[in-house]
Amino acid sequence: MDLVTNLMFGLQTALSVDNLFYCFLGCLLGTLIGVLPGVGPTATIALLLPLTFGLDASTSLIMLAGIYYGAQYGGSTTAILVNLPGEAASAVTAIDGYEMARKGHAGIALATAALSSFIAGTIATVVVAAFAMPLGEMALKFGPPEYFALIVFGLILSVTLANGQLIKAIAMIVLGLLFGIVGADVYTGLERFTFGVPDLYDGISFVAFATGLYGLSEILRNLEPSDAPSHSVRRISRLMPSLADIKRMIMPALRGTGLGSILGVLPGGGATLSSFASYALEKKLSKGPVRFGEGAMEGVAGPEAANNAGAQTSFIPMLTLGIPGNGVMAMMVGALMIQGIQPGPSVMTNNPALFWGLIASMWIGNLMLLILNLPLVGLWVKLLSTPYNMMFPAILVFSAIGVYSINMSLIDISLLSGFGILGYILFKLDCEPAPLLLGFILGPMLEDNLRRSLIFSRGDWSALVSSPISVTLLGMAALALIVVSTPGVRRIRAATFAEAED
Repeated sequence: MDLVTNLMFGLQTALSVDNLFYCFLGCLLGTLIGVLPGVGPTATIALLLPLTFGLDASTSLIMLAGIYYGAQYGGSTTAILVNLPGEAASAVTAIDGYEMARKGHAGIALATAALSSFIAGTIATVVVAAFAMPLGEMALKFGPPEYFALIVFGLILSVTLANGQLIKAIAMIVLGLLFGIVGADVYTGLERFTFGVPDLYDGISFVAFATGLYGLSEILRNLEPSDAPSHSVRRISRLMPSLADIKRMIMPALRGTGLGSILGVLPGGGATLSSFASYALEKKLSKGPVRFGEGAMEGVAGPEAANNAGAQTSFIPMLTLGIPGNGVMAMMVGALMIQGIQPGPSVMTNNPALFWGLIASMWIGNLMLLILNLPLVGLWVKLLSTPYNMMFPAILVFSAIGVYSINMSLIDISLLSGFGILGYILFKLDCEPAPLLLGFILGPMLEDNLRRSLIFSRGDWSALVSSPISVTLLGMAALALIVVSTPGVRRIRAATFAEAED
C-alpha cells in the first residue's frame, strides 16, 4: 500500500504544469539531438545540462531524464533509418531494424521499437519503485567503511563490464580519480593540482568536464571524413503494426524487459549490455535463428525493450545509494550535486517530491515519446538529410555559452576545449570515456569515505574490513577482477566487443 501511495504522490509532482512542460521539452530536445548520427544520450545530456541549472531540483532531474529517454529513442530511429546507431545500445537495433527498413517495413520497425520501449518503460517504472525503498532502507545502515567498499565495488564492476582492454579501463578510472581530487582539500585546505589558478580551488567544473569529454569530442569525431556509404530511408510506409505483428513482438519485449531490468542495476551494465544480451537470448530461443540479421522483428523488439528497461533500472543504485552505474547516471549525480543535493538514501527522506516525482515521470516520459515521435518520423528523416557541417557550429556555440554561463569563467572554456581534445584522443586510442567520468564523479566520494573511516578508527586500516557488508563488497570486487583477468574470460570479452563493433 505504501508503494501505491508513494507513486500517487510522485504522480502529483510529475503532473504539475512546470514538470510536464520540462519533461516534454526534455523528450523533444533529447530526440532532436539524439537522432543525429554519432550523438548518444551521454553527449546529449552533457550538451544540454546547462539548460537545467535555473530550474527546481525536481524539475531539473525530470527534464534530464526526459533528455535521456528521448536521446535513446532518437538513437534507435537513426539506427533503423540510416544504419547509423546514435549510441552503443542501438547498435543491436540496427542489425534487423535497418534490414526491415530496406525491405519497405521502416514504419513497422519504428513502431516496434516505440511500443517495445513503452512496454519496458511501464514495467521498469514499477520495478524501480518497488526496489528503491528496500535498497534505500538498507543503505541507511551504511557507514563510511561500507560506502568506501561499495564505491570500490562499483568502480571495479564498471571496469570489468567496460568495452575494450581491461588495462585501459583501469587507466581511465585512475585518471578520473586524479581529475576528481583537483582543488582545495576539504580537511586541510591545501591546494591540489590547481597550479595557482583560483578558479580551480573548487575543483574542475563538472559541466566543462562532461561537455568537453562527450559533447565536444563527439563533434570532432563526426567531422572526420568517412568512407562509409550513406544509405537512408526517405519514405516511411505504414506505421501501425498488425495484430500478428503485435503478437510476434510481445513476448520478446517482455523477455527483454525482464533481462534489462536485472542487468540495468549492475554498474557498467545499463542499456548497452542489456540490449546485446537480449539479442543473443532471442536468437537462441528462436525456431528460425537464420532470420536474425535479415529483418527479424524479434531482433528489434527484444533489444529495444531491454535497452529501455536497463536504462530505467540503472536509476536504482543512483537514487538509493548515490552510486552511478554508467556515464549517464554520473551526469545525473553531477546535476544533483550542482543543485546542492547529496546523492544517496537521504534523497528519499529529505526530498521525497524529487525522488518519487522522478520515478513517476519515467512512465510519463515514455508515454510522451510514444505519442510524440511516431507522427514526427517524417521530420526526423528530413533532419537526417541535413549536412552535419551546417549544424555543428550552432552546437559548439551553445555548448560554450552554457559552460561559461555557470561560473562566468574563461577557465571553464579552456577546460571545455582541453577535455574535448582529450576525449577525441582517447577515442583514437580505443579508450572508453565512461570509466573516466565515473572516476571523476566517485573519486571525491571514495576519498571522503576512506578518510572518514580512518579518522573514526584513529588510523586503523582494519576498520575498512570491520563489517560483514564491507568485507563482502570488497571480496566481490576482488573476485570480479580475478575472474575477468583469466585468459578464457578475456577471449570471450574480446570476441563479444569485436562482434559488437562489427
